[in-house]
Amino acid sequence: MQPEHVDHEGARLLGAVARLNRWATRHAELRIPPAQGRLLSLIDELGPARIGELANADHCSQPTMTTQVQRLEAAGWATRSADSNDARVALIELTGQGRAQLERLRAARAAALAPELARLSEQERQSLRSATEIILGIVHPGDDDQ
Repeated sequence: MQPEHVDHEGARLLGAVARLNRWATRHAELRIPPAQGRLLSLIDELGPARIGELANADHCSQPTMTTQVQRLEAAGWATRSADSNDARVALIELTGQGRAQLERLRAARAAALAPELARLSEQERQSLRSATEIILGIVHPGDDDQ
């Protein structure tokens, strides 16, 4: 396959995934701002992380990320702990309440998508399952339990 075809396919895939995420967020019954849900998911993905790492991953400034993390802390969804390698550094991680909130958000988004998936044929749903596994293989090489 020619590189320009791969580039075009990659751009279409990224656009489709982004649109699907926005669509699910718009149609889900979320009880918190989407930015907080995104941050819960990011902390879950990265594990205990520094503010700077979170800011870099979310493409925002450290002061903006600090404010967002403080909101999660105030809700009881995140906590800070000292880095065992450097006591001056705080690591942000989800609390049990934060994990429960993230699961509720994911369930709400999946519930919003369920009627659309139900309209698909079994062959189309199988194609989506296969595509999902391929995508997960790209973003989590060797990690098939995500």
